[in-house]
Order: sequence, then structure tokens, then C-alpha cells
Amino acid sequence: MPDARSQPKTALITGGGSGIGLALARTFSSNGYSVTISGRDLKRLQAAANELRSNGPASAISCDVRHPASVQKMFQEIAAQHAALDVLINNAGVAHGLAPVEQLPVETWREVIETNLTGMFLVTRAALPLMRAGSTIVNNLSIAATRPFAGMSAYNASKFGGMGFTQALREELRQKGIRVLALLPGATSTEIWNQFWADAPKEKMVPAEAVAQAVLHAVSAPANTTIEEIRIGPTVGVL
Repeated sequence: MPDARSQPKTALITGGGSGIGLALARTFSSNGYSVTISGRDLKRLQAAANELRSNGPASAISCDVRHPASVQKMFQEIAAQHAALDVLINNAGVAHGLAPVEQLPVETWREVIETNLTGMFLVTRAALPLMRAGSTIVNNLSIAATRPFAGMSAYNASKFGGMGFTQALREELRQKGIRVLALLPGATSTEIWNQFWADAPKEKMVPAEAVAQAVLHAVSAPANTTIEEIRIGPTVGVL
């Protein structure tokens, strides 16, 4: 196993092939991190990793965060390459078309909860053996973790649940010196809007790159700095 002291800092970003995840990967890669991105679209991931390698070490791993075996396999690959994980960003997530509760298919509910909430749990649980004092976990929750939206019950439930998980995890890891942050971006210009609002005014939204810079700033703060949430949103109201 490689000697952690001789290696660059490492970051794993789930859902790293597009949107906020790809912006995060680019930002951390350009700031000296060895970046691993994961997701379900391997072709897209590999293209992103090839781009990232112009800055430094980068790899792409196909992983479906809904399934424990897939998550376990991903971390076997990561552990073979890295002695430790400095930053975990749980970014993988899906939304769903607007629908009142009485019309929301149970299959849609399960997909959203299993991806956004169970996936966060599975990845975090598998990552912790590689994390040490001074490392950071960032959970991308969105403002939907604190603000309800009609027609988005599954998405809201997954994000509110994610906030509860994040807060409990923070208490568990506080004594171990592992920082746990909730990322709460407002409306951000990404492809996820196509799932429920194709004509959303993306030009009024915050760029994904701005979210990534805010995360890097928070992760880079001194260890004795108290940070629990990263909030960033557009200057012009969208929702």
C-alpha cells in the first residue's frame, strides 16, 4: 500500500461525471488533489477523468451507490491505489418529475431515496476506514434539505433525511477529528433541472463552478475552524 505521507491529498467525488460533481472534480484537481470520480455512466466518467489528468492524478470508477456490492468494489479499487482518503464528497443524486404524493409511483420514491439517502450512507460507511483526523466529508444536500417544495416529496424526503444523517455523523466523528459538512446550494445551473423543469432559467442560477470553489474554501479551512454548513445561492431569485 502506498505511503500516505508521499502522496498528494486524495478526494472521492460521487456523481463526478457532470454538473456540480464535475465542477468539484475540476476544482480539486487543479488545486493539487488526486481525484477519483464515480458514477453509473462509465463513458462519461472516463472522458472527465482524461480531462482531469491534465492537472494530475485522476481515476474513474463505475459505481451504483444504491448497491452495497458496487460500493464495496469501488472502495477495494480505491484502497489499492491510496493509503488514505482526505476528502469524501457525497454528490451522487437524482431528482424526479413534479408529482403530488397520490400520483408519485413507488418505484420513483425508491429510486430517489436509495440514491440520495441510502447511497450516501453506503459510501460513507465504506469510506470511513480510509479516513483519519483532518479529513473531511461533504454531503451535497441542496436547499431542499431545509425548504419543502410541492410536487417534490421524494426529493425533499431524501434531502431532509440526508441532513439528519449528516448531523448524526458529525456528532459521531467529532472526537475523531473528521469534519462533516452539509452543502446547501440554491438553484444551480446543472442538468438535473431537465428532470422536472426543462425551461428553468439557468442563466439566473449560480454556476456549478462557484459551488465548487465554496466547497474547496471550506475544506481548506484550518482544522480549528468551526464550519458545519456551506450555503451558496444565486443573487437573483429563481424559486
